[in-house]
Formats: sequence, C-alpha cells, structure tokens
Amino acid sequence: MPRRWIAALACLAALVALACDGSGSASPRPTDPPRPGGPRVLTALGDSISTGFGSCLVLVSCERNSWSTGDSLRVESVYRRLRADAPALRAYNRAVPGARAAGLADQARAAVRDRADLVTVLIGANDACRDDVDAMTPTATFRDQVDTALAVLRKGRPKARVLVVSVPDLHRLWQLGHTEPRAVRAWSRGVCPALLADATSTAPAAVARRTRVRERIEAYDAQLRAACRAYGSRCRWDGGAVHRHRFDLDQVNALDWFHPNAAGQGRLAEVAWNASGWNND
Repeated sequence: MPRRWIAALACLAALVALACDGSGSASPRPTDPPRPGGPRVLTALGDSISTGFGSCLVLVSCERNSWSTGDSLRVESVYRRLRADAPALRAYNRAVPGARAAGLADQARAAVRDRADLVTVLIGANDACRDDVDAMTPTATFRDQVDTALAVLRKGRPKARVLVVSVPDLHRLWQLGHTEPRAVRAWSRGVCPALLADATSTAPAAVARRTRVRERIEAYDAQLRAACRAYGSRCRWDGGAVHRHRFDLDQVNALDWFHPNAAGQGRLAEVAWNASGWNND
C-alpha cells in the first residue's frame, strides 16, 4: 500500500477517534479550581442512550455527545449546563451499552468511587428490548434491581442528588418508523425484537406483542417513580418528561434507526434538565 494511503488512513482513524469515544470508560474532565460548596462530580448511570451510542459517525458509544455527561458543543448536555455555575465540575460516564437494571448496582458502586455529588439514571429500555416479550424483565424484578442500585448510592453518597429519568417512548418510535422502509430494514437486523420485529405486520399477534412492550415500559416508569420517592428528598423523578417527549425520526440516527443522534441527545438533555430542578439550586 502506498505510504500516502497509509498516512491518509491514519488521519481518518484519528478523526474517528476524536468524534467517537467508544471506550465506555470514565471520562473525567477537570477544569478550574473548585467553587466552594458547589458540586464537584457528575456521574451518569444507565445504558447505551447515556453513552451517546450511535450519535457520531458509526454505531459505537460516543460519550462526548451524551445527554448527561457530554462535553460536545453539538449537545448542550446536563454537564455543560451545570458548568455554567460549577466550572470545576468533573463528569464520569459509567453507563454501559446493553445494560439492564440488573447491572445498575455495579454502576452505582462506581459512582460511589467517583465520589459523585450528582447522579443521573436512565435505565429500562434493554429490560423491554429482548428477543421476545416473555423474556422482558418482570416488573417486580426490575423494581428490586433499581432499589438495590439506589440503596448503594444512598449508603455510599448520602448527600448526592439523584435524577431518575423515565424510559423513552419506544412504541412511538415504532409508530413513526414502521412506514419508513429504511427503518424497517434496520430493525429487521435484530434491533429491539420484542417491539420492532415484523414492524409492518398488522396481525393480531404482532399488535398484541407491541402492546405488551408498551405496557411494560409504562410499568417500569411507574416503578422508577416509586423507587425515587422511596429514596427520599435527594432523588428527583423527571415526572415522565422524557417518556412524553414527542421526538421525531430526525432525532434518531440513520444506521439503526433506534438510538438518538446528536440532535436527539441534545433534545433529551434539554428535557431532562428542565425536569431536574438543578437549574434552580
């Protein structure tokens, strides 16, 4: 291969690395000296949505575009909004692509090690997006797993403030995309099969399957709300704001037609921020 081609490929790889952080590792961003009394650490817990998966050039995590901890100018994340009054704030992203509520406690332990003052939690999509509806996480199990994770935070960081975000309305995604051939083709490769398999089918069994997924997500949201209330005054529930967000297909990426693109991450950040109450602290 000519050397100039090798050099060009190296440059391209460097650009992709800058645009897409697929490591899934922590991303601390220390800046100015701390402001006395202000929050010092924000940690994100959750799944691929919080890692910014699919929001850069390819289908990998792209933490710089995370609605919670991202530092990209393209996404006015919760982190960037907080830094207006807390310039020394550091951000860690402990979310894991594919994570379900069962893995949330391990992430919470990482947040304790981070000495987090602020924690965002977005979990539940993968508990519903299984190969079939019978494999979805039972609602009671989901609640127990969320409670376990929140107990880790309450014990390890009792003064931390926690924002629990509702699960996005995945049924709306099907409603918007089942008449879009590109989305249907992408979904047929195994994207959230319980909901999106046979996306154009109007057979009673397909309709019933989608209804069960929609109802299970609503049940998860009810349990997230109750778990946050049980946690106490340091936990804020988004009031279902993210679930009610009327997103459009131009806010999901054009590769899997499922994960938010940069615009979707930005909108998610805005909705979560407005529901957090942190702007009034």
